[in-house]
Amino acid sequence: MKKIVILSLHLGYGGVEKAIISLANSLAKTNKYQIEIASVYKLYDEPVFKINENVKVTYLLSSKLSPNRREWKEALHNLKLISLGKESLKALKILYKRHKNMVDYIKNSDADVIISTRVFLNELLSEYGRDDALKIGWEHNHYHNDMKYATDVIRSAKNLDYFVLVSKSLQKFYKNKMKTSKCKCIYIPNTIENIPKSRSPLTGEHLISVGRLSPEKGYLDLLKIYLDLKNKKCKWHLDIVGDGDERHKLETFIKENNLESDVTLHGFKSSDEIEKLMKKASIYIMTSYTESFGIVLLEAMSNGLPCLAFDSAEGAKEVITSGRDGYLIKHRNFKAMEKKILDLTKDIKTRTELGKNGRRKVKDYTSDKICESWEKLIEKKG
Repeated sequence: MKKIVILSLHLGYGGVEKAIISLANSLAKTNKYQIEIASVYKLYDEPVFKINENVKVTYLLSSKLSPNRREWKEALHNLKLISLGKESLKALKILYKRHKNMVDYIKNSDADVIISTRVFLNELLSEYGRDDALKIGWEHNHYHNDMKYATDVIRSAKNLDYFVLVSKSLQKFYKNKMKTSKCKCIYIPNTIENIPKSRSPLTGEHLISVGRLSPEKGYLDLLKIYLDLKNKKCKWHLDIVGDGDERHKLETFIKENNLESDVTLHGFKSSDEIEKLMKKASIYIMTSYTESFGIVLLEAMSNGLPCLAFDSAEGAKEVITSGRDGYLIKHRNFKAMEKKILDLTKDIKTRTELGKNGRRKVKDYTSDKICESWEKLIEKKG
C-alpha cells in the first residue's frame, strides 16, 4: 500500500486547507493508500474541516509556536518597542523551527508520494525529497499579473516531478513558462466533497457571500454595492460568512451607513452551518479581485444558488458559464453588478433556471471524479 503525504502550513480556516483535507479524505476512502497530512502549525485542537478517521495528522510545531503576525503588527502600530523586539525574536524562532522541522520531516519521510502545497514547501521538497519518491507541487493561488510571484512559483516547482494547477488557464501559463524543466504541469480542479440532497427554494430574500475577510476578497466593495441596492429600495438581507483582518473595517462601514439590521457578519461557520445559510439565500455574490478556482462557487451551485462574480476573479471564469448558471460582470463594473442583482431579486424563474444548471454542473467536480485524476497521477511512478 503506497504512502501519500500532503505537506500543509496549517489545518485552520482557508480554501487551501479545505482542499487539502478534501483530497486526503477522498484518497482515504479508496482504501488503496496510507494517507498522512504533515502540518507545520497546530492552530486548533482539531482540524477545522471534518477529516476521515483513517487520515493521520502530524504537527511539526507545538501549539505554543503558532504565527505571531498579529501580535507583531500590533506592537509595531502602537510603537511598543520592547514588545516589538520580543515578537520579532519569537517570529525568527518560529521561522527557524518551521524550516528545520519540515526539512527533517521530508528527509526522514518514507512516503512513496509527497504533495507540497506552498511555494516554500515546493522548495524544501525539491531539495530534500528522496529521489525515489514521487514529488508533486500543488498550486492554489493565482499570480494575478504579479510576475514576481509567478517567477517564485516557477523556481520552486521546476525540479519537482509534477505540478498540479487547479485551473486550465494556470496550467497553460505555467506549462509555457516551464517547458524547459523536467516538471510536467497537470490540470486537476478542486473538488466538492458532497452535493446536498436538497437545494434552496430560492424564495428567501437573502444574498450571501462566503470567504476570508481580506482585501483581495473585495468585501468592502460588496458593502458599497449593497448600500446602493438598499438606496434603490432593495430590501434583501446580506449574509457574509467568514473572518479576517478586514472585519473591523467592514464593521465600521456597516455602522457608519446604518446597515446593522441589513447586513450580518457571521464570522467563521462550519460546513453544515454554511449549507443552512445557503438554503435560506437565493443569490450568491463573489466580489473577489482574484481567485485561483472559486470552490465556494461550486458549493453555492450545489445548493441551487445562481452565482454572480466579477471576472477579475480568474477562477470564477473557470466555474461560471455566464447566462447559464450565473453571471460574470466585466471590469468590476458596480452598476452592472447592481443591475444583475436587482433583476434576479425580481425574477424567481431565472433564478430557478440558473440554479438548476449550476446543480448539474457540480456533478463534474465531485470528489469521486476528481480523485480518479489524482490516482492516475499518483500511479505514474513506482
